[in-house]
Amino acid sequence: MALDTGTTAWLLIATALVMFMTPGVGLFYGGMVRRKNFISMIALSFIALAVVTVQWVFIGYSLAFGPDIGGVIGGLQFIGLHGVGLDPGAGTYPPILFAAFQLTFAAVTLAVITSACAERVKLTSFIVLALLWTTLVYDPLAHWAWGGGWEQMLGSIDFAGGTVVEINSGFSALALAFVIGKRVGFGEYSMEPHNIPMALLGAAILWFGWFGFNAGSALAADGIAANAFMVTNVAAAVGALAWLFTSWLHNRPSSLGMVTGAVAGLVAITPAAGYVDSLAAVVIGGVAGVLCYKAMLFRINIGYDESLDAWAVHGVGGLWGMLATGIFATVAVNKYSGLLEGNIDQFLHNVLAAGVVLVYAFVASYLIGWVVDKTMGLRVSEDEEYVGLDISQHGERI
Repeated sequence: MALDTGTTAWLLIATALVMFMTPGVGLFYGGMVRRKNFISMIALSFIALAVVTVQWVFIGYSLAFGPDIGGVIGGLQFIGLHGVGLDPGAGTYPPILFAAFQLTFAAVTLAVITSACAERVKLTSFIVLALLWTTLVYDPLAHWAWGGGWEQMLGSIDFAGGTVVEINSGFSALALAFVIGKRVGFGEYSMEPHNIPMALLGAAILWFGWFGFNAGSALAADGIAANAFMVTNVAAAVGALAWLFTSWLHNRPSSLGMVTGAVAGLVAITPAAGYVDSLAAVVIGGVAGVLCYKAMLFRINIGYDESLDAWAVHGVGGLWGMLATGIFATVAVNKYSGLLEGNIDQFLHNVLAAGVVLVYAFVASYLIGWVVDKTMGLRVSEDEEYVGLDISQHGERI
């Protein structure tokens, strides 16, 4: 087929938008930690982007999108991006652009799991963990959902990463939090966010970048992309309001809670964006705002230090989003129907995919974290943690 310049231009823009989300995560998380760890959190997101870029070129893209091997992993045909060229072939955009677009998804997913080890991870250990996790967890899951793996063959639908990005990052973060342990003083004294305006800016960047994340996943400049764009905004807005009003029942409505609710709505609509209409997006975003808020309270009440709530927002929100996709998918938007249109099989396929990914991400991430911890040590010393990672790991301060 001939190159479609409109689609190619849109995918170039979408790729840049998703790339921008990775430093957005850094700013969002950086504003929520203590001042002495601000630089560290932003640096971890940039390191995630750099590490994934190199890994993706050499082996990651091939493992995710190479020829299928048993429904589990891709082959090694595309190592070093060999054969991933400029000619669109049977498509409408250059394969090298698709590889770049997918690279940005892998990078932002790795950035999200830094929530689990905020304010206490050793930089060298994080780099090793990042390489292992991207290769052994992210790449297989991307293949399952989008690269011709078992999840795709089963018939599960995941438009932009409910399993690959959201459930994966959330439950991986929970596993790593178990391995690395609580921050020194957690539960004993206040660990309040040091710069809420910076967190709000990071959330704004995420909301903005998510249009490339979801609408770009249509892989075309068409009506499906337009629908994904609209429902993404709707779910984010309703998620923000749902969290705001729910938290208002318990305390004063916080601005940080409001934007966290927006992120919850964005997470939940991610797998559904190409399959549901705007009214369904209202329900999806609203439930996500309430559900993720309750999950955060549960995490706090049981005393787990999954520090910045990737599990509550991305894990729980992504799980709800996958179930909601199986419920609300409609042929009026795309060719798929969900439970509300009588297609129980679609719902069950999404339930199975979500469940398997949840278990695999948690178990594999726990094992990887445990190995790194036992061989290198995942966390800094207590003195380094007391001083703060900005100084102890980077020799810098704001």
